[in-house]
Amino acid sequence: MAEDTRIKFRIKKIHRGSQVVFGERAHLQEVLRSVQHAKLPRGRKLAEIRQLKRMIAARTEDLNCFSPAWDRKFQQARDPQSTSQKLLRIGSALHADDYLLARVLTEHAEAPPELLGHLATHPYAAVRENVARHPRTPAAVLCAMAENAREPLWFLVACNPSTPADLRDRLRERIKQSPKA
Repeated sequence: MAEDTRIKFRIKKIHRGSQVVFGERAHLQEVLRSVQHAKLPRGRKLAEIRQLKRMIAARTEDLNCFSPAWDRKFQQARDPQSTSQKLLRIGSALHADDYLLARVLTEHAEAPPELLGHLATHPYAAVRENVARHPRTPAAVLCAMAENAREPLWFLVACNPSTPADLRDRLRERIKQSPKA
């Protein structure tokens, strides 16, 4: 029985998008800091530090496979001073599995409407949710998101100040008629 479980997990393809790789690297960096402050025999400590640095470098290479200079782009996407043009440039070359950068771009106050429109159909739900609540999302995109029966984004669209008044009123009425939890 135990063998079947191991085979099942070996066969199952695990998605390693940018969020996973970034998280792995952050965890390794935390372990490195811990080892650097640990009271260990010198040789063992140096060997562990070298190994952790190699593993961190490998995760950085993985991130750079999503996009060259990934860390720089991630910092720019998080920088409140980044312009919409810079965000659009970063988003125009977004790798399909770079969910973390897509999410950060859609959280930025200056995210350009054309980028938000493009990311409205992103495979990662958190990105689509950010688009539905972003005040710079174009009205046509909000309307399409509200009418999508496969995904309940209408509630977020109803709360978006950029939603056309007639649609917002219709959606808010729908909220009032929803069963209370």
